[in-house]
Amino acid sequence: MTDDFDEVTTRRMRAIEENWDARTPVHLSSEFYGIGSKDADDWFAEFEWTDLGELAGRDVLHLQCHLGNETAAFAQRGARVVGVDLSGEAIRQARLIAERCGHDVEYVHANVYDAAEALVGRRFDLIYTGKGAIQYLPDLDRWATVLARLLKPGGMVYVIDFHPVHMALGLLPVADTSTDLVLRYDYLPGRGPRQLDEAHSYTDGPALSGPTVSYEWPHGLGELITALAGAGLHITALRELDQLPWPRWSSMVPTDAGWWQMPEDMPRTPLLYAIRAVWP
Repeated sequence: MTDDFDEVTTRRMRAIEENWDARTPVHLSSEFYGIGSKDADDWFAEFEWTDLGELAGRDVLHLQCHLGNETAAFAQRGARVVGVDLSGEAIRQARLIAERCGHDVEYVHANVYDAAEALVGRRFDLIYTGKGAIQYLPDLDRWATVLARLLKPGGMVYVIDFHPVHMALGLLPVADTSTDLVLRYDYLPGRGPRQLDEAHSYTDGPALSGPTVSYEWPHGLGELITALAGAGLHITALRELDQLPWPRWSSMVPTDAGWWQMPEDMPRTPLLYAIRAVWP
């Protein structure tokens, strides 16, 4: 399906792929990802396992899986797992990590829009899309159509990602030390992607040694839910959460579960959302 995109969008998606190839070695050795030391469950909100239900013996597809931090958690719960990512370097490293750690995960290098062709007709009980993925998709209607093609009858899509409010506030701190929550970017789509040219990734670690340009598309919750419903999926739950797995603002305080939220005297604003949708 990537062949159907116009030349400009295709070039932008290629830039995203090259940028993630460059980010991968930085992420691999970062404390943020903690490869080999951080528990896979640390990446999940407490309610996710309740929403996802029993995973043992189920066929699970993790789209935009990067290094497989979350992917491993499904395998540890007895699922048959496939991870797909557009970065060839990330997939190469994810395979090495799985081999080293004894995780039974199959990794496939493909753009999410080409996932149905890359997986040659296979279908899944659960498709999971994790945190930090949706903003790299230029067209949610096409994306939702791909999901529908990949699901078994009765299968579930579970999308948990940074809330559009959080994206509009900015994923990374501003240069000053202000604790104010200030809108910096679009919440709603319609004005195209934001171009980024950043020497460093969002993790700790050195500057990138490869391409630094990437693109992010804003997507509101209305657009996302409409795309899923338009592809024939039935929305069964929408959650909004005021917590993150890392301290985005210096004023954030830890939760009992080890995540982070704003202190009690600050406004409560959604930072993550989770959508559960079922293929009939």
